[in-house]
Amino acid sequence: MSRIMDSWRLFFSSICYRISGSFVLVCIMFDLAPYPSDPIVISTTHKSYRLGKNRGLPPHLVGEQSNYLVELTDENDPANAKSWSFGRKMRAAAVLGFDTLIASWGSSVYSAAVTPVAYEFGVSSTVAILGLTLYILGFATGPLFFGPISELYGRKKPVTGACFVFTCFMFAAATAKDFQTLMLSRFFAGVFASCPLTVVGGAFVDMFGNETRGIAIAAFSAMVFVGPFISPIVGAFITESHLGWRWTEYITGIMGAVSLILDLLFLEETYAKTLLQSRAEKIRKETGNFAIHHISEEEIISFDDLIKKHLFLPFKLLFGEPIVFLITMYTAFIYGILYLFLEAYPIVFAEYRGIDPAVGTLPYLGMIIGVLFGCGIVISFEPRYNRKLKENNGIPVPEERLVPMMVGACLFPCGLFWFAWTGNDPSINWAAPTVSGILTGAGIMTIFLQSLNYLVDSYLFVAASTIAANTFLRSFFGAGFPLFATAMFHNLGVQWAGSLLGFLAIAFLPIPFLFYKYGERLRKMSRHAPTDFGAPPKDEESGTAVNTAAPSIEEEKPEAIYLSMFSYSSLFYIVAFNGVNTRVEAFAFLDRIL
Repeated sequence: MSRIMDSWRLFFSSICYRISGSFVLVCIMFDLAPYPSDPIVISTTHKSYRLGKNRGLPPHLVGEQSNYLVELTDENDPANAKSWSFGRKMRAAAVLGFDTLIASWGSSVYSAAVTPVAYEFGVSSTVAILGLTLYILGFATGPLFFGPISELYGRKKPVTGACFVFTCFMFAAATAKDFQTLMLSRFFAGVFASCPLTVVGGAFVDMFGNETRGIAIAAFSAMVFVGPFISPIVGAFITESHLGWRWTEYITGIMGAVSLILDLLFLEETYAKTLLQSRAEKIRKETGNFAIHHISEEEIISFDDLIKKHLFLPFKLLFGEPIVFLITMYTAFIYGILYLFLEAYPIVFAEYRGIDPAVGTLPYLGMIIGVLFGCGIVISFEPRYNRKLKENNGIPVPEERLVPMMVGACLFPCGLFWFAWTGNDPSINWAAPTVSGILTGAGIMTIFLQSLNYLVDSYLFVAASTIAANTFLRSFFGAGFPLFATAMFHNLGVQWAGSLLGFLAIAFLPIPFLFYKYGERLRKMSRHAPTDFGAPPKDEESGTAVNTAAPSIEEEKPEAIYLSMFSYSSLFYIVAFNGVNTRVEAFAFLDRIL
């Protein structure tokens, strides 16, 4: 056991080290696509350039440079996915929705296999839960790569490629001969499963306008949450059958293979930038005029600029913006509760009530109904939002996104307290705690979905970095909560463990109400949140997008202190299991940076 834990500590610390390094370097590339680091300019020393023997630069192109740009011809251009027919959009949305369902399915189907995995490989149940934790840690890692890749190469290629690799790792997990192989396979399966979770939102933005996007995103989010609740039911019955726990991974791999076939046959590229780049390349080949190009091909991403201007942007937003910090903490808590229930429900229904383990997973149906109910709540508020949008001349009204979230914030703690005080009492019918899942699921759905919508609308020009920080933090909550769930419910009891979660939910409850009243005022004080929703102004010295109507963040808050606090605590977490010299060197490195 000690060797296993030592191996796990080394593996986990190395993974955290790599995640932290890649996170700050990669996730900010979301924001580079629309705003190139260095525009192309004519050098004053261009006469010294030579293209070959006795050949200098040729004359400049005749006419306006814009004459050589490939752009959308009109609103009905095939490269504009918003102009597609309803059936064409639904076909793409259905394929992407299935991709998302498989990705979220794989995260929790393993929960039913924890006990047999622990028995087969001779580890404790707590160690065996790492198969769930590592998969969710993969969710934290993958978006840092797939987001920028989708901006560079479009939506279809990353989704299709990731689906193929995900399928391979699921089959590797199913055939694993030792515990280490199973854990590594689950982790990398989670990394590649995160691709549709990252890319599908962008694809929906490509296809749907402001008035219909809310409904489309709500349906997509329902797939994200239905998967983790329906797969434990299927997994439990598979595990108890003659098939055994390995078929939870086999079936997920088979579903991944089906998803791959659907991607290859029916999924179309939706990203206009990628489609126009392909069109420009085709025209160049057919005409021989290599001046023809898309505007994105003029972008030059400077690594020096990347380091200096964008390195800490997600951290700055997270710890320098009250809206981002509190909303992210709320969604992280919600996400952690989602995966904590994968351990709590078996304790309540199978262990305390004596229900068969497979049948004891059926109460997850209450959570599924709640998620669908929450989806209905969000959709029911869409007409109200569209009216406000129209009254505001099509300009986003971020605070209106919070109205459904207020409803969910009230439902969520009610569901938790209901579950806590009806869960382990055999005299109370099993239906009572099952029905509590409707309120809990509805709260999870409305809070999570509208939180992300609010962040995107509030921080439009740095939305990708905002969501990257949110995804990173909430995935660690989702990975960590299942690890202490069993001990928490055993030591505190179902009543007080559930009540503790309910009290924490009440502590978060005022957030949407406060931001509905004061959110606009806070956004006006921010340099990152636009107030006119026009093109982001540029700071004369740094060239970064700022809000000129707002005072500088540096004048409002000691941003470096917030960043230092987060960086020091994160770095200590990463190197905690390593030697003292490592920690000293790491802190010295941070001091030099900050």
